[in-house]
Amino acid sequence: MLDYFALGLLIFVGLVLFYGIIVLHDIPYEIAVHRNHPHQDAIHAAGWVSLFTLHAIWPFLWIWAMLYREDRGWGFGDGKSPQNHVMHLEQQVAELQQRLDRLEGRAGLPQEPAEPTQGEGI
Repeated sequence: MLDYFALGLLIFVGLVLFYGIIVLHDIPYEIAVHRNHPHQDAIHAAGWVSLFTLHAIWPFLWIWAMLYREDRGWGFGDGKSPQNHVMHLEQQVAELQQRLDRLEGRAGLPQEPAEPTQGEGI
């Protein structure tokens, strides 16, 4: 009777370990699905590959899945909208144009049309 209990316990422990490893390898994929990651399928496939590498690449998959968030993308932005960046760049261009005009001594002077070179026009 004790032999059957031991055999049942061994089978139970084997199944728990087997399914536990499969659930463990799927954690990065579940994180990617939850965060609506654009590389969900690649993370899932790499998770299966990690089974054959004894989970050596699993920490990298976890980092890859955690890097992306739907609300802020990859997290490299500064939280400002693209329109804010465009307005800032336009302001910088205007300031640089003013500095260039001052350096060239054209501040306040009307723009003169460029004279045609020899060979252009009549």
